[in-house]
Amino acid sequence: MFRRARKGDAASIAGVRIDAWRASYRGLVPDSYLDHLKPEESVKLWEQVLEASSDAACTFVAESGGEIIGFASGMTLAESRFGCDAELTAICVLPDEQRKGIGKRLLANVAATLISAGATGLMAWVLSKNEGAGEFFASLGAERLYEQTFTWDDGSELDETGFVWRKLHS
Repeated sequence: MFRRARKGDAASIAGVRIDAWRASYRGLVPDSYLDHLKPEESVKLWEQVLEASSDAACTFVAESGGEIIGFASGMTLAESRFGCDAELTAICVLPDEQRKGIGKRLLANVAATLISAGATGLMAWVLSKNEGAGEFFASLGAERLYEQTFTWDDGSELDETGFVWRKLHS
């Protein structure tokens, strides 16, 4: 089942994010960062995100057996970047649930909601070495557009790639 996230989903979303990050980013970001992720540290952030939910900033969850197994968030941008006026800010699916179409449906829900808020183009950033995420976005028609370097929390430099869908349609 797919639905809009509620404030009470914050802890589950934080847990899914940690499990998905540990599976997808091991070896791409410092292991010490992944090993020390704690859901309680991001629950308040997710509560704030979910309280601000609107068509211009939305989060959707996927549930199975009453448990959240994935989520995606997006928002419109005050200023367009690379010809896009919206951004997919997060998409995570539990490792055992990946490659089942869940991410695609979550992304479709976010995109449809952002379209209703006036968005016409969507961008997403992924770590450049996260080949699975890059393949996922490309398989859904995203164009690999831009690569940039950013500084991680520990001072190391990582590359990220921007993917864009220039013409959103529901």
